[in-house]
Amino acid sequence: MHRLLSVGLLCASMSLAWSSGASAQFVERSGNVFHVRACLGPDIRGMARCHAHIVTDARGNPFERNLTRNATPSGYGPADLHSAYNISATGSSATIVAIVDAYGYTNAEADLGVYRAQYGLPACTTANGCFRKLNQNGVQGNYPKQNTGWAQEAALDLDMVSAMCPKCKIILVEANSASNADLGTAVNTAAAKGAHVISNSYGGPDTAAYDGYYNHPGVAITASSGDSGYGVQSPASSPGVIAVGGTSLFRAANSRGWTETVWSGAGSGCSTLHSKPSWQTDPLCSAGRMVAELPVADML
Repeated sequence: MHRLLSVGLLCASMSLAWSSGASAQFVERSGNVFHVRACLGPDIRGMARCHAHIVTDARGNPFERNLTRNATPSGYGPADLHSAYNISATGSSATIVAIVDAYGYTNAEADLGVYRAQYGLPACTTANGCFRKLNQNGVQGNYPKQNTGWAQEAALDLDMVSAMCPKCKIILVEANSASNADLGTAVNTAAAKGAHVISNSYGGPDTAAYDGYYNHPGVAITASSGDSGYGVQSPASSPGVIAVGGTSLFRAANSRGWTETVWSGAGSGCSTLHSKPSWQTDPLCSAGRMVAELPVADML
């Protein structure tokens, strides 16, 4: 769901090294911002790719690699985001938000602690019962091997849940791989562990084969609509999912204090595999489900 991230925002928490050869990636541009995908590889049927992008220079080199520990991160902090969306509440410890991503993230809890301390948010640890990390089978241990790109996605997801709902409990469920079956199993595990919200920041070619994993009545399941412009992706198109697209958010001298536009890279379109739900009334997708239905701002 989170499309672009400033290295300054991410480095406030992450102790991971940047992937070698970042400059060899295809460099994309949104307005005056250059960026590359955090997770490499083409969209392959039966597999998913994370949708985080790293803000870079024109050659694909991430900015601010050498931030000192006490430096103020660039990008928007929790107070900015609460201002942009008029959020005054801090959430409740009775609410459990699960994040599903592929592969492992060794330093997840420690990095989360750095981000939360940076912005004065309450500690969220295993010890105080706020944070849990599970493998796709629900076990605290025997985690999959770390993948830097997916770990960067997970770091951003953890940080943004913390920013928007600092009192919520968080579960990070790590799927064995980026296959739809493994990620779907992780979603089922999140629901079984009591999650009220399940966030999925990934997608792949549109398919109905894995819809069952994302059918948990009473649980708000979100999925990013994609990062390649027009084109429908799964699981965002699944009937039980809230499809979330990307926007670009900027400060502005207006009554809101911010301006927001649709991000040019946000996935969108009409599904040919999922019928249009009765609550969608747009005229653009006459028969298939329209994607997306909910915007979320880029972290620029």
